[in-house]
Parts: sequence; C-alpha cells; structure tokens
Amino acid sequence: MTAIRETIPPRTSKPPKKAIPWKKFLLPIAIALVVLFSLAPAFWQLLTSFKVNEDIAAIPTVYVPTRYTLAHYIELFVRRPFWRYIFNSAFVSVTSTALSLAIGAPAAYALARLRPWGERFILAGVLIVTLFPGILLFIGLLEIIQALRWGNNYLALIIPYTAINLPLTILVLRSFFQQLPKDLEDSARVDGYNTFQLLWQIVLPMTLPALVTTGILTFIFAWNEFIFTLTFMTREELKTIPVAAAQLGGASVYEIPYGPIAAATVVGTLPLVLLVLFFQRRIVQGLTAGAVKG
Repeated sequence: MTAIRETIPPRTSKPPKKAIPWKKFLLPIAIALVVLFSLAPAFWQLLTSFKVNEDIAAIPTVYVPTRYTLAHYIELFVRRPFWRYIFNSAFVSVTSTALSLAIGAPAAYALARLRPWGERFILAGVLIVTLFPGILLFIGLLEIIQALRWGNNYLALIIPYTAINLPLTILVLRSFFQQLPKDLEDSARVDGYNTFQLLWQIVLPMTLPALVTTGILTFIFAWNEFIFTLTFMTREELKTIPVAAAQLGGASVYEIPYGPIAAATVVGTLPLVLLVLFFQRRIVQGLTAGAVKG
C-alpha cells in the first residue's frame, strides 16, 4: 500500500495593518483650533473697525461685511488727539522699559556673580515682590504721588512701572547670567576688564535674547496698564491709549461708538504686534535658551 500524503498549503502571513497616524491629523487640527480661538476676538475687532454703522447694528449679526469704511479711523484722529495718546503710551513704555533693563541688568549680574552679603534674603524679597499683586499698591502709590505732586506728570507712571517690572527683570536676567561660562569672564579680567566693562562689552551682548524678551514683557505691561493712568492722569493730553479708548463716547449718552472703539483697539494693538514680529527671532532664542538652561 502506498501512503497518500496530504499536502498542506503553506500559510500566507497577512501583512500587518498600518496604524493610522492620528498624531499627524489631530495635532494640526488642535493647533488650528487654538489659534482660531485666540485670534477670533482680535479678528472680530478688526472687522468691526471697517464695518459701516448699519452693519454693526444689524440684526441678525453681519459676520462678514460687504461694505467697508475708514470713517471710524478718521473719526478717531479727528475728534480726539489720538496721535498724542500714542506718543504718551510710547514714551512712558519705552522709558520705563529702558530704566528696568538699565537697573535690573547690573542688579541681576551682581546677584549671579558677585555674591553679595544677604543674597538669599535679597532674592526672597525680590520673589515676594514679584508675586505681590500690583493693584494692592495703588493706595500707597496714590499717597506718594499726591505728596510729591506728580499728578499729571509722566513720572507718576514711569517710576511705578519701573518699580513693578524690576523684580521680574532681575529674576529672569539672573538665571541667564548664572548659565554663562565663568572662564570667559576670568579671561576678560586677565585682559584688564573691570566689572563694568565686563558687563557692558561681554556679558550683555551674550544675553541679548534674554534682554529683548524681558524688555518686551515690561513694554507690554506698561503699554496696556490702565488703572494708574486713569487715576494719575486727568488732563486729556496726557492720557494713554487704554484710557483714551475706554473713554470714547458717542454723539449722546445713549450711543456706544462700537466702530471707533474697535478702531482704537486695533491702533493700540498694532504696535505690539509689530514689535513682537520684529524681534521674533530674539524672543524665540531667549525662550529656548531659558527652557534648556532651566
């Protein structure tokens, strides 16, 4: 008898199923939603600033207007001295930012390298002041401004803004100064550099991204501050953009000028956007370096 062998066909292995790359789809969608959520109010104000009054008051709401006008911007600069408000905001913000960096950079370098007596207590005090809400200083500042007769004076804004921004400036710059290699500073001292020359010619150029990042943060705070300007500046020609935009009025007490308010919002925000875009590379370098070193 001959045995009949049963031939079993070889098993063919099924190709593995490819995993769906959810991250490639979900991550861009999530980023787009976050960007849309963040920019929607600004985009709405931009559209409102170009709408005619009929579209602004229309029911149902006109989301995408078909008629555009520059009347709100023209009214903004004709009825009110808005160029003066822009100058006031720019002058106060630039001056307080320059003072914060000029005072904060040497103080941060001294805390990072010179190790003064009571360093821990100084750092603890700076940190406590940073966490302290600025609005709680309002009553004390009001008494000081009245005593010094600084009402309707730029110093009433520049000095408080500088003092409030100094702790943050010192803490941020100190962390960057601590990460610099000390060998470079020792070599400079051997070459005859004193402490001031070392700070001005070597240390500060190396920490330029940190200076730009810190300066922009202090500038934004000074540019957007409202309550101090509202209280300390009562003369019309000394007000800044936030107060001037909040006090825009219509033809009567029953009218809310949505168009000019939106135009004032755009005008007040545009310099900050341009500033961030201009220094975008420095800001990214500063934030990246701070994250890596932290």
